[in-house]
Formats: sequence, structure tokens, C-alpha cells
Amino acid sequence: MAPVVCGMLLGLTLYAGHLCAVFAADFLYHDYCVIGAGPSGLQAAYFLQRAGRDYVIFERSHTPGSFFALYPRHRKLISINKRYTGKSNSEFNLRHDWNSLLSHDRRLLFQRYSRDFFPDADAMVRYLEDFASLLKLRVQYNTAIVHVMLEKDRQAWNGHYFLLTDQDRQNYKCSSLLVATGTWVPNVVNFPGSEYVEGYETVSINPEDFAGQTVLILGRGNSAFETAENILGVTNFIHMVSRSRVRLSWATHYVGDLRAINNGLLDTYQLKSLDGLLEGDLEDLAIVKDKKGKLHITLRFYLENRNTSGGIDSITLPQDELDNFATRAPYDRVIRCLGWKFDFSIYNRSLRMMPGKGNKKKYPQIKPSYESRGTRGLFVIGTASHSVDFRKSAGGFIHGFRYTTRAVHRLLENRHHGVPWPSTVYPITQLTNSIIKRVNEASGLYQMFSVLADIILLRENATAFEYLEEYPVGVLAELEMQTGRKAPSGLFVIIMEYGRNFSGADKDVFYYNRAVGEAQHAWQSNFLHPVIYFYKQLPTEREMRLQHPDWPLPHPDAIHHIVEDFLTDWTAPNAHILPLRRFLENCLSTDLRNFFAESCFLFAFTHQKLPPFCRQGYMRLQGLVGSEGLRRHAAEAGLLEDYTLSDFLGDRTPDNHKGSQDRLLRDHVIPVRPLQHLVYAKDEL
Repeated sequence: MAPVVCGMLLGLTLYAGHLCAVFAADFLYHDYCVIGAGPSGLQAAYFLQRAGRDYVIFERSHTPGSFFALYPRHRKLISINKRYTGKSNSEFNLRHDWNSLLSHDRRLLFQRYSRDFFPDADAMVRYLEDFASLLKLRVQYNTAIVHVMLEKDRQAWNGHYFLLTDQDRQNYKCSSLLVATGTWVPNVVNFPGSEYVEGYETVSINPEDFAGQTVLILGRGNSAFETAENILGVTNFIHMVSRSRVRLSWATHYVGDLRAINNGLLDTYQLKSLDGLLEGDLEDLAIVKDKKGKLHITLRFYLENRNTSGGIDSITLPQDELDNFATRAPYDRVIRCLGWKFDFSIYNRSLRMMPGKGNKKKYPQIKPSYESRGTRGLFVIGTASHSVDFRKSAGGFIHGFRYTTRAVHRLLENRHHGVPWPSTVYPITQLTNSIIKRVNEASGLYQMFSVLADIILLRENATAFEYLEEYPVGVLAELEMQTGRKAPSGLFVIIMEYGRNFSGADKDVFYYNRAVGEAQHAWQSNFLHPVIYFYKQLPTEREMRLQHPDWPLPHPDAIHHIVEDFLTDWTAPNAHILPLRRFLENCLSTDLRNFFAESCFLFAFTHQKLPPFCRQGYMRLQGLVGSEGLRRHAAEAGLLEDYTLSDFLGDRTPDNHKGSQDRLLRDHVIPVRPLQHLVYAKDEL
């Protein structure tokens, strides 16, 4: 009986969970369940708590951020901690703070926990512990969720609830599930002899254990190079083998590729100091161990054709046929450093949590809204959500997913609680300034380039606009449904992009004249720069599906690139602001300049349509409020003619006020100065 009552209550309201706990003792209900108290789980909890929502975080360890208590093994993070930028703007400074989570508490900036540019992982553990405790987040520690399934219920808003079971067989029920477990299961490749391979997660981190040894490392990411860097000075030599070529982050602009802090082995390889890199499919390899304990690399098909009764001497090695085979020297140790993947094992088939395809198979399949493709109400946040922007942006890292997590929260607030996406309405005259301010300060746009965008919704007749910050562009067609905002009169989309032909394999990213400085060539900008898309109407889902794969958005009605800037400071009046303003004016068929009152006065007599600034200010008498003191000061400064009453009447005392006005109009003509120069002053801002 109790589950039926609870289902009816939950169907009526999402806040009835505490009532269900009274009627049913077999589960504990919360509106939102968050699995994992890592950075993304804590970030989601912060937003849920600030909004006053019913939630709980389940953490298998006794402390938050348990992954960072173990990894990276050699304790050096590759997320930068830039403590000084020369600016006091906190939003701008987050562009160069890759470790802090978003909060209102200034004590919870990561720079207070480490002075190192590349911090120690232990500092991250301390930071996450304080983030959870100081903000009093509701984390249930030592609770490992071992099974998740669906419970069908017609009364539920999406037709089901999520049932979670922990290691003590305690059951929990929730309406929405946020998966923030990250990727923590080691990637393993099985091949003949893989039992001789040591894993990154268990191999010794004491360099002396490798003294005088020859080592083969499987993998070519940061964990592989981190391991090599640790033992580079004590080994005979190190070889690295992987299917893909080395990708350097400074060449690809992808923070997950090899970082300079770990690439010492590239020097020793290119300068021929014994170490080396090889390409090969690991599944085609095989490892055999000789009588002395040495490990030899061979190919799988050699083992398939060998005489099994002949022992190791019957195995054909590549050097038997090719005497200069690259890996003919035996190895003392082989180490696997192939990264991590998502743990799918705890999710019942009813949730349809499927792995991605190709190089995204280590992540679950999700929509651009971060909701599971298989189950409504299940959202994946944090590192595991990186399939949305894998190898494109920073969504798999703290400085990226702190913003995508906030975006997910805003989507949930609109869906479940009727709270529209936060927005601000401005008069159209503030359009240029609003864009310039955001592209120069906003961290979410800067870090999640090509993924999150600011949306400007135009009001009727383009007299005002509504500004929405950091919306996922992958669901632009669903904007009205996802945000609770309307886009009836067109919109601008502001996004940050790199040049499309600048980086990648076989590209020389340091070539001469690599930067663009002229506004007329802004579309050829190579480095990160703002791009503004204009649509007369919201793109359709079909247009989103058919968009060019190299473009973040469908073909717009108009597009404008703000030329890249060496200082990433887009405030130059001629190079940045003026071209942007003229683009906006062309899209809106209006004049966005600010004018003096004299110009507006002349426009009123010479133009059928006044510029917005004149309509919203001058014609509504919203200019500078005058006073006798201000008039006298302007006259003394020579800014105004001193047309006082005594000038007009001499020493006569007027009979009455009306008579004075009549005589003023009859006896005196006020000269009008030429104003034409103000009309054509295109540099008026």
C-alpha cells in the first residue's frame, strides 16, 4: 500500500519525498540523487542547495574527491593555478584558475590552498574537503551505490523513478539522478602475455625500483608520460608504444593531450638519447617471457602458428625475420598507462546506459543537454560527460565542467520547478557594450569554447533584448522549451572559437605571421576569439542535425568574427568595437550609436526614424537633469550661451509670466549653430 500512496504523492509534486518516507520504510526518498562526491558532484550539490532543493550525494569513500587521493600517482596536477593576472575581476581570473569550483565563498578559491602553478594533488583533496564542509553540503559518506534500476510508475513526471541500492542493501528512491562518478576504471587491453604487464594504478612510484632497467610503456597520454618522466633519469632506456601518434596540447588546443610539463621523453627521443616512441596496435602484440625473466615483444599471429610443445624456443620473434626490428631488445618491465573509462556495471539494463562509439566508447552516450540518451531524468555530469565535447573543449576537466554542471542545474530548475533560465533585459542601445563586456570577462565562454554560448533574444521591433549566459549550443533548437524564454524576433549567439585550419596533425602552429591583426581579416583568426552568429529565427532541430561537422552551429543569416587579440583584450575602439557595432547595426537595420542631445534634436526634424538612443533617451526627456547651478557653470565654461531673462528684457520687470514669454518670442531670436558635423561623426560612441 505504501508504495502506491508514495507514487500518487510524487505524481502531484516533486517535494513530497519526505512524506513518502513516513509511509514506506523500505526506501529513502530524495528529489535529486547525486552519485559521487568528486568536483562535479560537489558542484551540483552547491547549486541544488542554493536553490533549496531536496538532494543527497552518495560517496563510497570517507572523504570527497577520493580519486585525487590516489591519482595522479606522481601527485602533480596538470591543471594550472595562476594566482596573478594583473586584474581584480574575479570572473576574468577564473579563466586562468583551473581548479576552483564555483561558489559565493571567497575562501574557496584554490589559490588559497596552493602556491604552485601545477599544484600537488593533495591540495585538491584538502580543497574538496573544505568545499563540502564549509558549505555544509549533504554528503552521505561510506555509501557505495552498487545497483541502479528503474521503477515504472505512471504517476511519475517521466513515467519512472530511480531506485538505488548501496553495499548494505539500503534502498533509495529519487526522481532525478545525477551521475558524477567520473571515469575511474582502468582501460585494459587483453593480448597474449598481458598478464606480465603492470598497471599504472599499482606500479611502483619509487624511481630507484627501476634503476638500470629497460622499460616499455603502453600508452601515449599524460599518465604514460608522467610515468616516464618519473623514471627517465634511472632507466637504461624507455620505449613507448601506442596506436595513435603523440598529440601535443599546445598544437591541438585540447587540454587533455600531452602537456609540456610531462614531455621530457620527447627531448631524449628526438635528441637520440636511447629513449623512443613507436606506433602500433596493442591488440596485435604479444609478450613472451624467457627463462631469465626478460620480456620479449612479438606479434600475435606468430603465437597462433607456434609449436606449443616446443616451449619458448619455438616462438618466432620479429627479429628472426627482420634483424633490425625496432623492439628486438628485451625489456625488464612493461607498464600499462591507457587511461580510464566509465563504470557501466552498476546500471541495470532498464536504464539503457550505453557506451559511446569509436574514441568515445569510454563515456556513456548522452545528449548535448547532458541527459542520457536512454533514460529521461538521468544526467551525466563531470568527466564522464566529456563525450559532448571530447577532443574539442574542456568539458572533461574542472575548469570546464563547473560551467556545464551549472547549465544542467539551470535546465533542471526550468523543467521541474518552473524557474526560467536567468536573464537580464537591456535597452537595445546597450547591445554592443553587453557583448564586449562578456567576451572580455566571462570564464564559461572562454573555457567551454564552441560548447557554451551567450544568447541574445531580441524583443519586438528590436527596442530591447534579453541576455542569457552560457547556454549549451547543442540544444539551441530547444531553447524555448529548455529555458522558458521566447525567441520570436531573432537572436544573436556569442561563442568563442579557434581557427579551423590552424592546429592539428602536420600543422606548424609556430609559423611566421600566424596571428591576424586586421579587423577585415578577422574571419581568418587562428587563436581563440569571439564569434557572433545572427539568426532571424531559432534554428530547427533538422538544421542542427544537418550542420557542418566542423561548425558548432548551423549556417546563420549573418556571422561576425572579432579579430583575435594577443592580450585577449577585445576593447580596441577601431579593431574590435567599431566593426562589431556596424555588424549589429546591419543585422538590426538601426543605428546603435549614442548621441548628444543636439544631434537627437536635429534627427527629429530630418529623419522619419530616430536612432534607438534618441527614442529611449532624448525623446523621453531622460537626459541630464538641469539646474540653475549647472546652467550657470556651463555658461561660465563657454559651453552654453548665457540667455538669461535679464538679457532679453534689460532692466524691465515683466508684468506677468505669460507676458514675459510672449515678449521673449517676439523680441529675441536664438541663433542655431550648425549641427551637421554631429550627424556624420561615426566615431561617436
